[in-house]
Amino acid sequence: MQTLNHIYQHKIVAIIRGVSADKAKDVAFALAEGGVKILEITLNSPKALQVIEQLADSIGNKVLIGAGTVLDPESARAAIYAGAKFILSPTVDINTIHMTRRHGAVSIPGAYTPTEILNAYAWGGDIVKVFPASAGVAYIKDVKGPLPQIPIMPTGGVGLDNIKEFKKIGAVAYGIGSSLVDAKQTINDEYLKQLTSKAKQFIEAVQ
Repeated sequence: MQTLNHIYQHKIVAIIRGVSADKAKDVAFALAEGGVKILEITLNSPKALQVIEQLADSIGNKVLIGAGTVLDPESARAAIYAGAKFILSPTVDINTIHMTRRHGAVSIPGAYTPTEILNAYAWGGDIVKVFPASAGVAYIKDVKGPLPQIPIMPTGGVGLDNIKEFKKIGAVAYGIGSSLVDAKQTINDEYLKQLTSKAKQFIEAVQ
């Protein structure tokens, strides 16, 4: 699948959460300028579906656009219709996984315990988001011991200080939230320049 290969190749999934709709495009372009090729727009952000549609139309040929914080199959379908190519969830919901796969998008459910992780994969998740990854590299390494076949994407607690350690234990991608895009900051030209610079640092860290 082209979308899945894109995620495996580029690895950094920048999470845009809580950014106003009028600033989301600026943030997306700043990230793309820094080399980030995968963007997650969380559905609990302002006008999220509208933002997904705008980004899919404007930079969807260069940057993979997906939806995050998707809690139910209806939301997954709406996001896919808006242009999302992958669906991320904080939890494991079998109906959301099936809806996502039915519409040809990549499913990345969020799980934590070994049982949840295995179920998420068995039910059709393409990649399993281990959330929160703030539990640390050692926890995910331990989980991968008996479950080496499951592609894992640590999210929540991944930063420049530990991303290389997650890489060493075999993570296939990384969900990067506030350590990259901090919606609490004033989004102006200076912030966008800093964002591009930080994006470059994350890209270099996983190459």
